[in-house]
Amino acid sequence: MERFKFLRFFSFRTQLDFLPSSNPVRENLINGANTDTNGEHRDGFFSNLVYGFLRRFKSGSKLSSPKIDGGSKTEEEEKVYSWLYALARSEIYMAFEYVRSTERGLSFTEAEKRLKENGPNTPLEYTFPSSWHLLWSAFFHPFNIILIVLSALSYITSDNPNGCIMLILVFISVSLRFYQEYGSSKAAMQLSEYVRSPVKVQRCAGRVVQTELIVQVDQRDVVPGDIVIFEPGDLFPGDVRLLTSKHLVVSQSSLTGESWPTEKTADAREDRSTPLLELKNICFMGTNVVSGTGTGLVVSTGSKTYISAVFSTIGKHKPADSFEKGIRHISYVLVGVMLLVVTIMILVEYFTFYDLSESTLFGISVACALTPQMLPLIINTSLAKGALAMARERCIVKSLSAIRDMGSMDILCIDKTGTLTMNRAIMVNHLDSWGAPREKVLHFAFLNSYFKSDQKYPLDDAILAFVYTNGYRFQPSKWRKTDEIPFDFMRRRVSVILETESNPEGRNIQPFYRFIITKGALEDVLKVCSYVENVDMGEITAVSAEHHHRILNVVEELRNEGLRIIGVAIKNLQQTKISKQNMENEDDVESDMVFLGVIAFFDPPKDSAKEALWRLAEKGVKAKVLTGDSLSLAIKICKEVGIRTTHVTTGPELEQLNQEAFHEKVKKATVLARLTPSQKLRVVQSLQSVGNHVVGFLGDGINDSLALDAANIGISVDSAASVAKDLADIILLEKDLNVLVAGVEQGRLTFGNTMKYIKLSVIANLGSVVSLFIVTLVLRFEPLTPIQLLVQNFLYSVGQIAIPWDRMEEDYVKIPQKWSVKSLPMFILWNGPVCTLCDVATLLFIWFYYSSGGRLDESFFRSAYFIQGLLMQTLIFHLIRTEKIPFIMEIASWPVLASTVVISAIGIAIPFSIIGDFMGFTDLPLSYFGFLVVLFVGYFTVGQIVKRIYIMVYKKWL
Repeated sequence: MERFKFLRFFSFRTQLDFLPSSNPVRENLINGANTDTNGEHRDGFFSNLVYGFLRRFKSGSKLSSPKIDGGSKTEEEEKVYSWLYALARSEIYMAFEYVRSTERGLSFTEAEKRLKENGPNTPLEYTFPSSWHLLWSAFFHPFNIILIVLSALSYITSDNPNGCIMLILVFISVSLRFYQEYGSSKAAMQLSEYVRSPVKVQRCAGRVVQTELIVQVDQRDVVPGDIVIFEPGDLFPGDVRLLTSKHLVVSQSSLTGESWPTEKTADAREDRSTPLLELKNICFMGTNVVSGTGTGLVVSTGSKTYISAVFSTIGKHKPADSFEKGIRHISYVLVGVMLLVVTIMILVEYFTFYDLSESTLFGISVACALTPQMLPLIINTSLAKGALAMARERCIVKSLSAIRDMGSMDILCIDKTGTLTMNRAIMVNHLDSWGAPREKVLHFAFLNSYFKSDQKYPLDDAILAFVYTNGYRFQPSKWRKTDEIPFDFMRRRVSVILETESNPEGRNIQPFYRFIITKGALEDVLKVCSYVENVDMGEITAVSAEHHHRILNVVEELRNEGLRIIGVAIKNLQQTKISKQNMENEDDVESDMVFLGVIAFFDPPKDSAKEALWRLAEKGVKAKVLTGDSLSLAIKICKEVGIRTTHVTTGPELEQLNQEAFHEKVKKATVLARLTPSQKLRVVQSLQSVGNHVVGFLGDGINDSLALDAANIGISVDSAASVAKDLADIILLEKDLNVLVAGVEQGRLTFGNTMKYIKLSVIANLGSVVSLFIVTLVLRFEPLTPIQLLVQNFLYSVGQIAIPWDRMEEDYVKIPQKWSVKSLPMFILWNGPVCTLCDVATLLFIWFYYSSGGRLDESFFRSAYFIQGLLMQTLIFHLIRTEKIPFIMEIASWPVLASTVVISAIGIAIPFSIIGDFMGFTDLPLSYFGFLVVLFVGYFTVGQIVKRIYIMVYKKWL
């Protein structure tokens, strides 16, 4: 079948062939690093994943996908990690040896050769199934085949309405499935935007004397061994080992989710104990330069980069969940039972009446009665109803199956930023270097924020708001700004030079006073401080090791409480000195400053977060925080909102664990901090496979893409990155967890109503078919003609349309609902025979009460059996929909009651109408309806007893 080429950024070949293709040194580095110290080989699972992926497409079944437990990295990830660590530990001259390049760069000829060998540095051409193949996969489902065959047979038997309905149901089912399958790989295309840009590279040219040239090439043409030159705003075209750097600051938010950039330097020598994303001399594909300049050696491109290894699973099809597997198994069982029963019924009919045509039509009618024709409509109507209900809660449901999965969700993984917290800073304290509150610290921090003309950041707004709302009168009108050194990511501080006529320190001995006030990242402020102010002693002393240690201890305590800290320092500029200052020399101006203290900020939890988490816990949904932030900050927030922090861990700690210990740690931990994207993925997979949980993941960044794709329910927000929104099943228009509480309730309502229909259909249909078989053997004639059986089945099916509007018991929505392999068969075995016994009781009553000379009038029996069968199939729903006594302790919703009344009335009226005459019915005496009242009272009584016994046996033993 024809396939189209789909450009895919995060894809992998099954073997990692780093350029150049044959390099024994590199292979030894990778293989050596992949061997554990105890001699055991750490096998990955990626090759099995790809093989399972191909098998799934070959067979058209999701069930052949291998189990992914997330306990370890893939084999390809291990190779990438080993390669990058080897380069990070090595000297620069060895890095050139590893990639077989020179300090002059590659020649144009060599670059072209490597480009041909390894292909362009772009998304790989990944062969995805064509739209026709996806359509066939969506169509080729056993239940669809059943409906299509029965529809064709219905047309053959002139039952056109029934055949048309079944075709419409197949169309709805196939369309929804095709839409979801076709859109599953769209997100990978969004990620390609991170590598589309021109790149400056250093190449060498000349046959005799080689000359170094700086040329601009398309990102597609960059190969390992190239030397790239970068400046602010540039994207790294591959994984890069830094050669030179000057004040280089890089944003890695696409990988970590952290908005604060990180410093990089070419002079660093790293070891294996440093987390990969914290390596100072390695820059990663997809990240960008915030400030500074430098050069770097490209060591990996395309699918060999870290970001490709991490995001290689995006767009892969998720394994079928327990509900999908259950529906598929029921379909197979129904096919088998249908073939067996219909074959037997046809043979019995034929050997009784020797009319093959009539026997075949009767068998087809029995097959229609055995098929739960409304299953696609009931499922999709229930899901659509849930989606509309969630839309009223301001969220968009992209995947209808996510509504059902919400009902089964028992673990919700969330990132704290913007979900648990308000995602804004609030100032909470102003402390001196001894940790005591000092107004002077706040005063100068306020002046800095007030007078800075550069863009005001949230921290500035927080300081100004704190001063204004707490009634401080710092009189900024008495100050005048003369100059400013704006903030940049290299210095990580901002300074203003102010002038006033009164000395804020209390001594007026000069006509005016000038101060430079600096605030910013604590470490960078301390770098320019030579003195510290001791307010209690009224003196300024030189910063000693003891002072430095004490300040860091104070700050550490504050950070452990989840607070964000900035430092404040000042310097009194004498008039004679300031006139000589050259403001272009920032290092001289920002030097020998006096450290005043720190300002503390807090990102407070949302008022609704604690309540929402408590409501989710009440419904059996446990919350786990998966974040890239620091552990102390995550713990602080979790304590505020009521998440237990007894068991916590970090990404670097997880990296050191073996597979079994990893699963155990993930099982117990409620807070997991400093996680990389691949670690978030592994945590989700561990919870799914080893813990057998249905996992929801709420994320909004590129770094959340893997976990969003792997989770049973991917949840994002309207302000999220385009990739995250593409991969999400549900998009929240507001970051409010209470919406998810409503989603859980809707999911369980949807799941419960769907299970009601499945139980009803299987019990009623199987019971009806068994009864037909028994009656046919006993009476030696058809209990219902094909047209009568089809009309009965049609009325019964129409009556079930109201099921999605039924309500669930309060206790049902309090716990996660999952498909149970044991519960449904056991339920059928316990309750199915009761229906058959009622049918047999009807047969005996009619035989002994209305027979004449041992003979029954066929028309009379069929009229009586038609009404009894329709009422039985209609009323049985009220017995199985609740564990309580129906109509007394628990009443169905009004749409279900109305449907029951209308369908029952129509069924009773048909034998007395003109339509009944046409169908071969006759009038029935009033005494028969009295029997039906007794019969159904007895049925509900016996059924209730059997149901209670089943519940006790199932809950105690199974």
